[in-house]
Amino acid sequence: MNRTARLYALVEELRAAAPRPVTVAALAARFDISTRTVQRDLQTLMETGVPVRSIPGRGGGWSIDPEMTLPPIHFTADEASALTAALAAADASTPYAGAARTAAQKIAASMTGPASAAAQELAARIVALPPRTDARVRTAVEQALADNMALRLSYTDAAGQESNRVVEPAGLLTADGRWYLIAWCRTRRAGRGFRLDRIAAAAPTGDRAQPHDLTELLLGSAAADAVRPAALSSLTPRP
Repeated sequence: MNRTARLYALVEELRAAAPRPVTVAALAARFDISTRTVQRDLQTLMETGVPVRSIPGRGGGWSIDPEMTLPPIHFTADEASALTAALAAADASTPYAGAARTAAQKIAASMTGPASAAAQELAARIVALPPRTDARVRTAVEQALADNMALRLSYTDAAGQESNRVVEPAGLLTADGRWYLIAWCRTRRAGRGFRLDRIAAAAPTGDRAQPHDLTELLLGSAAADAVRPAALSSLTPRP
């Protein structure tokens, strides 16, 4: 078993035992590895955001919060191939590219049989050009959206005019292979779209952003008819 597959298996072992903790010795015996390797793997899981924790004292060990992780999911060969293609494309230039990469690794580690073979065969035939968007800009945008924080942008528009402005992020728009940050611009006091590859720098201001309706900000723009991708529709709460 390679390390990626073992990390996934460790998560499932802790999930199966939850909420009871599992000792390092028990995990080492289960996977026929040293306790030092188990400790290193558990530390890696923590550093990548997996909700595992150590419980000290007698009767302690390692546990995981099952509500913070997904249960095992079984994909068909077609579903595995579709996910491989989508995540490979996301890894090139889209927001949350880092999370897409780790998700792809977890999916690959969890699959066996025809689905795994199909995904691996397809992955070998997908290539992507290096992203034009600065990784630091993408990270700042992702964090601002997650934390509802205002951003200070250095931006160059289609006419080559440079400007500095403070914006309140509302969402992301993808069109014709490009990504845009849709936000309320405090400088212009109106909704604006900022192409990610034209943002030279983005930094958090420390100010909370006011809530803005994404659809309202798009009204009157070229993206007024934008719709949520079909794959995300089922994730949206119904009124």
